[in-house]
Amino acid sequence: MAKVTQKQALGRGLSALLKDPDNDIRSASDKNADKVVGNIVELELDSIEVNPFQPRSNFNDEALHELATSIKELGVIQPITVRKLDFNKYQLVSGERRYRASRLIGLNTIPSYIRIANDQESLEMALVENIQRQDLDPIEIALSYQRLIDEIQLTQEKLSDRVGKKRSTIANYLRLLKLDPIIQTGIRDGFVSMGHGRTLVNIERKEEQIAIYEKIVGGSLSVRETERIVKAYREGKNTAMSGKKPASIPDFVKIAKIELDNHLSSSVTIKASTNGSGKITIPFNSQEEFQRIKKSILDS
Repeated sequence: MAKVTQKQALGRGLSALLKDPDNDIRSASDKNADKVVGNIVELELDSIEVNPFQPRSNFNDEALHELATSIKELGVIQPITVRKLDFNKYQLVSGERRYRASRLIGLNTIPSYIRIANDQESLEMALVENIQRQDLDPIEIALSYQRLIDEIQLTQEKLSDRVGKKRSTIANYLRLLKLDPIIQTGIRDGFVSMGHGRTLVNIERKEEQIAIYEKIVGGSLSVRETERIVKAYREGKNTAMSGKKPASIPDFVKIAKIELDNHLSSSVTIKASTNGSGKITIPFNSQEEFQRIKKSILDS
């Protein structure tokens, strides 16, 4: 079952507020509008209509089912955005894939950001203020940056001025949104750090991202150890793409190399033939490092 975050729980309280016909919020100047602008609200899917002017009309069924499976396991990580049309009636602004996938698995509600009349300035103020909070995780910060770019039409340079952060810092946060949702959830829950995420984002294929992520969590790997694994992966890929025929390495050797690298905190070289014979080379730079490696081997 998908995990319910504290913010989504609060969003259900806000959704009840929006269903009060005597206090319908139609403008950013209305009473309680400040509780809605910039916050996540749980909205019923049946109260949301798709945008008829949505330029994207074709959705890959396989990708949609993969997203649906992810949402079923992890929940909707990035809320959709809607605009208020009337009392308890909304129109989709962004996030149609998330909307469709949520319907696919039978969800009744979806976390949403609501745009209401003349809320542009209020929204910007709310988002900038939200980013300055101390208790946000890296993914929450990245999502807030992305909202400012998408909905307020800010460039990264202008965003840098608004929030008082270097452009490179903003770019590093935004890159985290390229990670597989499972890893994004891992960062939010504290299983891995932003440093781990920044390293994993250098792996393009989500399958490889997940494989390395599982090793990080399972082996409590440091960011530096993760960097070594990612570097080895990328170097191997570059060799394959260079046109040179790489030596055929048995699968058991590939797995063993990663395990030895992690266990010995050293970049081990393994040469092996297809018949199973080969040689392991363990480098060291000092007598102290040699003793450390020897102890790791003998204590195993």
